Amino acid sequence: MASAAAVDPAFLAMDQKQLRHLLEQVATGDLAPSEALERLKNLPFENLGFAHVDHHRALRTGFPEVIFAQGKTCEQVLAIAERITEHGAQMLATRVEAATAQALVERFDRAEHDPLARTVLVPGAEQPAPEGLVAVVAAGTSDLPVAREAVVTARAMGAHVEEVCDVGVAGLHRLLAYRDLLQQARAIVVVAGMEGALASVVGGLVDIPVVAVPTSVGYGASFHGLAALLAMLNSCAAGVVVVNIDNGFGAGYAAAQINRRPSAELRSKPSQRPE
Repeated sequence: MASAAAVDPAFLAMDQKQLRHLLEQVATGDLAPSEALERLKNLPFENLGFAHVDHHRALRTGFPEVIFAQGKTCEQVLAIAERITEHGAQMLATRVEAATAQALVERFDRAEHDPLARTVLVPGAEQPAPEGLVAVVAAGTSDLPVAREAVVTARAMGAHVEEVCDVGVAGLHRLLAYRDLLQQARAIVVVAGMEGALASVVGGLVDIPVVAVPTSVGYGASFHGLAALLAMLNSCAAGVVVVNIDNGFGAGYAAAQINRRPSAELRSKPSQRPE
């Protein structure tokens, strides 16, 4: 494996100068800690030559940078993963080919490979207990690879996730058996190909956001997921939002963000009224 390139010295020097000045301002009381934190959200990144690894993404967005492995060489994925984990952050790689996944598993003792989701997860130094509830609903077994990508992503972001598989509209009674679970969730991901009708059905049963994922599953006129995408975009059920075709990662990420919002936490607790 090619060794990772060192951090750009010019950028590192600039970074240290800015950080020192920032810390001196906080120490003298000229800058509030909250303002310093806001400024730190723009620093720093690490230049590997073929990639700029964003080490402060978790500070800005609440979750570390994720590696989209498709189109990258095994060596590139390993180099990025090593730099992320060396900073103590959790590492998630998506769309990982089998050979690259094997290399990651061999490199990291705690690596978790999900062949169906095509993901590899290396947990961070501290793993908080899962919270809330995200339900991931797959219309058919053929939709499971995309659904599993959503599951792995949401779990990596700290959500408690429940999966519901093979409950498409061809047998609607199967979905209704899980109605209580769906109504307890803080967010729902619905994964469906063919005509993509399941997202509208779920949206009509619950009072929480539904993140719809069209998949490329289906016969010729499904146009590799375009039919499902258009159907979901034209849903008559309020509260249904749509991500791109086969984008289980994006759906799981969005659902996990909804799940951890303070409003969602308050919603899950019984209201308290003054006596």
